Amino acid sequence: MPFLSANSLAYLVESAVSAQCSRFGRAAHAQIVKTLDNPLPSFIYDHLVNLYSKLDLPHSAQLVLSLTPNRSVVTWTSLIAGSVQNGRFISALLHFSNMRRDSIQPNDFTFPCAFKASGSLRSPLAGKQLHALAVKAGQIADVFVGCSAFDMYSKTGLTYEARKIFDEMPERNIATWNAYLSNSVLEGRYEDALTAFIVFRHEGWEPNSITFCAFLNSCAGASNLRLGRQLHGFVLQSGFEADVSVANGLIDFYGKCHQVGCSEIIFSGISKPNNVSWCSMVASYVQNDDVEKACMLFLRARKEGIEPRDVMVSSVVSACAGLSGLEVGRGVHALAVKACVEGNIFVGSALVDMYGKCGSIEDADRAFDEMPERNLITWNAMIGAYAHQGRADMAVALFDKMTHASYGVAPNYVTFVCVLSACSRDGSVNVGMEIFESMRGRYGIEPGAEHYACVVDMLGRAGLVEQAYEFIKKMPIRPTVSVWGALLGACKMFAKPELGKIAADNLFELDPLDSGNHVLLSNMFASAGRWEEATLVRKEMNDVGIKKGAGCSWITAGNAVHLFQAKDTSHDRNSEIQMMLAELRRKMKAAGYIPDTKFALFDLEEEEKVMEVWYHSEKIALAFGLIVIPPGVPIRITKNLRICGDCHSAIKFISGIVGREIIVRDKNRFHRFRDNQCSCRDYW
Repeated sequence: MPFLSANSLAYLVESAVSAQCSRFGRAAHAQIVKTLDNPLPSFIYDHLVNLYSKLDLPHSAQLVLSLTPNRSVVTWTSLIAGSVQNGRFISALLHFSNMRRDSIQPNDFTFPCAFKASGSLRSPLAGKQLHALAVKAGQIADVFVGCSAFDMYSKTGLTYEARKIFDEMPERNIATWNAYLSNSVLEGRYEDALTAFIVFRHEGWEPNSITFCAFLNSCAGASNLRLGRQLHGFVLQSGFEADVSVANGLIDFYGKCHQVGCSEIIFSGISKPNNVSWCSMVASYVQNDDVEKACMLFLRARKEGIEPRDVMVSSVVSACAGLSGLEVGRGVHALAVKACVEGNIFVGSALVDMYGKCGSIEDADRAFDEMPERNLITWNAMIGAYAHQGRADMAVALFDKMTHASYGVAPNYVTFVCVLSACSRDGSVNVGMEIFESMRGRYGIEPGAEHYACVVDMLGRAGLVEQAYEFIKKMPIRPTVSVWGALLGACKMFAKPELGKIAADNLFELDPLDSGNHVLLSNMFASAGRWEEATLVRKEMNDVGIKKGAGCSWITAGNAVHLFQAKDTSHDRNSEIQMMLAELRRKMKAAGYIPDTKFALFDLEEEEKVMEVWYHSEKIALAFGLIVIPPGVPIRITKNLRICGDCHSAIKFISGIVGREIIVRDKNRFHRFRDNQCSCRDYW
């Protein structure tokens, strides 16, 4: 190699940093040693420290630093900046301290790096000490130093100090405003962010892509569709509609404001969508319960070569949970393992939730146990999985483990909803009431409508219907639809029509157009043999134009979802289904099964009632499953309503007759039928 000057060699070192190539950098270092005499020029040492620090080779960086005869603020700042860039925040602060011991004064480049390190560590004490040093050194008035100090206070939760820094800044730039807007959104102060943007515009500033995205996030957080649409118009006027990051922000904004059609338009208009674009669109579908489209878009993204990342995988796993698509979910799980993101805390939590909602409690347990770290969402997902199965013992045990000193995870509002739901579905009244009482006394969490509804449901399912009603009357908040709905369901279950009428009247007042409440009241009267009152309720529904949603069950087989309604004969394989039903009925009758005709909700002759209950949608779906799903594979059925008592008894019989595991997910919980038994122990 021909002789190179010191400046040329320094340029080679910087090229290696830009290329993120340590091999190239070491080769340049070797050429420096070979070409230049000792001592090397000071700026060469600075470049070498910067090289090794930025390429995350801290030992090499410190070795070069120790060999530097005249260390300057540039040398130390290079080391500190590289440490921060690679997430070595504690090391960065230690280097800052060593620089001070070396009698080197930090400059306007050093302080922002140190503030970022303390903010990332959520260390307000270190941040305040840095602030004092910046004031003492006269650097705090610098716009970059002031902005980084503001960001540090925001990230460490010292909102008052952050606002004071912001207000006292003699000069602000676009980065300062962006930091203010972004931190306001992160702290949930959406209205504050909206107000700040208006001030920002009044002062004559022009927003950039970061500003637009921060403002869109604040509009989404505040559910302010009108203001967000105004900003969209401003985006078009400013010529930023082609900026992919702004387009991604618009997709996210419209999705969170339940305008998924607008998200689709924005997405389709992006000429080259990036990974974030696909993630945002998938998440928008999931947030709007359009889970089928979320899965289809994910498949399309895979075909177009988009690599699955943690955010996209967690979103599509949530979509699989909404679909009860266990096999699809397992496929996505395999992709997550292949992409090395299954250890991500958000992906892991989504997997626990998905397996729990798909009824595969063993897989949920395995996913939970294999997570390298867990957060509160993970614990809630696992407790919720046990709740879906009605396993109060497991849910309460996990709750106790979570709150134990060895883990020290503080429960939140959702945690108590999950654990109280588990107690409700298992009939664990004493344990459930003890946990409910601990909310306010031990954990300082004020019970909400969902918690009161869980308690009413728990008392009602245990047959303590009058006690549940007394509990409602003593509630400190106004009872909601879910509270009265729980009482009405208990009244139907335990034949309490008079009290059920009180619950229904309150429900009709709160939500007069909900068909489910009217149907439940009608069914309660029908079960009690009060046919005239049942007919009157249905007539009132017709008079005011309330239509009942059809009950249906569905089953996945052969990469397709097969949907069935009561008395359904429309399926292509109907003749085989009818033959299977007839065979099952014959075997069940021989085994001693007697249909429970009180679940025939029309005033019919006894034989007609038998046929009425026999052709419920879940039985038809089960017959189809026995035809198409090979032996040894569990049959999984989903029903949009609560499974009726006769179907529950019938499927218990069938599980023993055919020797199959049958899992039914109804609107309340999972039922796992095996060997003439159900996991709910006939309590649901």
